[in-house]
Amino acid sequence: MDFVPIKPLSVNECWKGQRFKSAKYTKYEHDVLFLLPNHLQLPEPPFQIHLQFGVSTQSADWDNPIKPFQDILQKKYAFNDKQVRRAIVDIEVVPKGKEYIGFKITHFTPYKL
Repeated sequence: MDFVPIKPLSVNECWKGQRFKSAKYTKYEHDVLFLLPNHLQLPEPPFQIHLQFGVSTQSADWDNPIKPFQDILQKKYAFNDKQVRRAIVDIEVVPKGKEYIGFKITHFTPYKL
């Protein structure tokens, strides 16, 4: 693994002033909250989250859908996303109209080096 000796910049630190939810995001949040299972047994924190996004465009950035979906998950299941210590993200290109999101939350056990 290569290392760069600099403090990581958060998404919140990247933008000046307040950001506001778009109408599209508000609808997405409403729809995802409705579609998520009502009962999910969360393991003890810290968490590892595995996300799989089925997207219909080859040019989709792999990281763009993570934060909005993760924020909705934490809202639905009442956890703080600072408890996520590892994320595994897979992207699959699918036909238009067949997009999806898969997720699994498990307990994170750090590797002992």
